[in-house]
Amino acid sequence: MGLSAVIFLIGYIIIALEHKVKADKAAVALMLGILLWLILAFGGSDLSENIIQLKEHFEEIAEILFFLLGAMTIVELIDTHDGFAVIRKKIGTKKKVKLLWLLSLLTFFLSSVLDNLTTTIVMIAIVKKFMDSNEDLWTFGGFIIIAANAGGAWSPIGDITTIMLWNGGQISSVAIINSVFLASLACLLVPLIIISSRFRGTLISDSVKKEPADKTIKSGESNFILVFGVALLLLVPIFKSITHLPPFMGMLFSLSVFWLIAEFIHRKKTTSEKHYFSVSATIKKIDTPSILFFLGILLAVAAMQTNGSLDILGKVLDNNFNNFYIINGLLGFISSIIDNVPLVAGAMGMYDMQLYPQDHQFWTFLAYCAGTGGSLLVIGSAAGIAAMGILKIDFLWYLKHIAWLALIGYLAGIVVYMIVKITPS
Repeated sequence: MGLSAVIFLIGYIIIALEHKVKADKAAVALMLGILLWLILAFGGSDLSENIIQLKEHFEEIAEILFFLLGAMTIVELIDTHDGFAVIRKKIGTKKKVKLLWLLSLLTFFLSSVLDNLTTTIVMIAIVKKFMDSNEDLWTFGGFIIIAANAGGAWSPIGDITTIMLWNGGQISSVAIINSVFLASLACLLVPLIIISSRFRGTLISDSVKKEPADKTIKSGESNFILVFGVALLLLVPIFKSITHLPPFMGMLFSLSVFWLIAEFIHRKKTTSEKHYFSVSATIKKIDTPSILFFLGILLAVAAMQTNGSLDILGKVLDNNFNNFYIINGLLGFISSIIDNVPLVAGAMGMYDMQLYPQDHQFWTFLAYCAGTGGSLLVIGSAAGIAAMGILKIDFLWYLKHIAWLALIGYLAGIVVYMIVKITPS
């Protein structure tokens, strides 16, 4: 277990220093994930049991990856049809600070009804239509991460951890909204207020990426594809609630419908144009290294969960801190390094509902901390990993420019949560 922890730490450091060591983060993450499972396989523990655990974890990982693949394909297809350029034209502001507030608040509320991963992919596609410098792109991307995680934390369907707590009976939909909404809002608004002075007076560039002249599309088609594509993304949580099938099934269903509609719309065009606007061409534009980076990180975390490291961590926190505010607050910090899903799953297993019944502050505060704590590092959440892959955000740049803002927002949300809970209703 000690060797696994050392390798895990080294892997994270190399990922963090990607631009310094010139090693692609996807390759490092894959190597890290495989090495940790090799240690499990040849470390003297029961090999057959480890294989069973690997298969169980990989089933969960595959669901996330296929969900991500479907979402990225739908978003890329909307972009290919100039759907997000339509949004750019509709947003009349030229002021960066106003745009930052508008997109951040839109992300905050959209992630509560969609989910923070899909919302991040959609909003980054929109941001890329406005920004032409890495500095601005990464800054806006950082705030989309903060907003998406904060928005997902107060909704029972906004984040995988809140879905877990909701399905497990630890929280009800009314309680999570009443308890966490103001804290999540503070988690976003405080960093926004701080950063606003930086962009005050600066304007958005007029440069917009244009499609090749022979690949034009009518404005009516762009509008239809945008509305229909977003509607299909919003269908995913509805699909899950009705069918009770995993979210990736809803996402792939939406992709299949979108695929057929796109084929129908372009059926009378030239072979070249039909291919350009098809899903088969669009899917080649998907950032596959980002998906492989996801795979490696999730495999690594699954290995650490299987070897008992996370259980030990939970027991250490439980033995040294009797205050659940402190425990959950620290879990939020840890979730920026280790995926919040196994952390929440561990807490659900460690703490009985007889000790903390449904809607107890322990559960609602855990939802806030696990949901928003991942913003502290760019690889601390699914939203962050997606943004990092799409925008090529440098780990150290995020640590220097965004992490401290995310930390202030995280702590501000904790203060607001505690004020709401101690204030008589």
